[in-house]
Amino acid sequence: MVVGTTNTSFDIVRGKSWFGDQLLVNIRNLAEQVDLPRVLFNSFYIAIISTVATLLVSSLAGYAFEIFRHKWRERIFAALLLMLSIPFAALMVPLFVMMAGAGLINTYAAIILPTVANIFVIFYFRQATKAFPHELRDAAKIDGLKEWQIFLRVYMPVMRSTYAAATIIVFTLTWNNYLWPLIVLQTNDMKTMVLTISSLNSAYTPDFGVIMVATVITTLPTLVIFFLLQRLFVQGMLGSVK
Repeated sequence: MVVGTTNTSFDIVRGKSWFGDQLLVNIRNLAEQVDLPRVLFNSFYIAIISTVATLLVSSLAGYAFEIFRHKWRERIFAALLLMLSIPFAALMVPLFVMMAGAGLINTYAAIILPTVANIFVIFYFRQATKAFPHELRDAAKIDGLKEWQIFLRVYMPVMRSTYAAATIIVFTLTWNNYLWPLIVLQTNDMKTMVLTISSLNSAYTPDFGVIMVATVITTLPTLVIFFLLQRLFVQGMLGSVK
């Protein structure tokens, strides 16, 4: 992919496997075909807001499912997990109708809202919360902290490795989301990088050098996020809590 950014479309098709001298040409062609700053802003805005909102809402739900006792708790949680078996294709039409009824078609909210309560992330946080030292919560309550203060001041700092792992997962899923944005984002000024690559690839004569440049640009943010949070990601996946 990186080698392809430096070659012409013809060189890529014929299988050239070494660097060329067309990188600047491909970058210039991409900038001429796509409003790159706007598309990158759309992608970053949606990915960042979705990630923050999902982590907050889903971690609150995971915390509540594990900490608070209720006779219906396990049944509600089992019903949530059962919903994971429903394919997104079965949800697209009713979800689109809901968004259209709310007047949210072709808006950032249409992409962000359906991702906020992520069942997998709720499950992930609940499992991680099983290792959370309940003595810390008891000590905080004795000190007079309210439940929301315990969550913000005690739970979140202790579970930072879990949040790091969830950040990588959620950001990557949101950044690479294709099908739902394709359905609800209807104008070019609202497109994300993934949709832009798809449109470049669907041209009558696609320029693969330009596509490779766009693909590298799209890949970089997820790589940066992963390498920045790599150590905490490993701890979070192992369920370690210090």
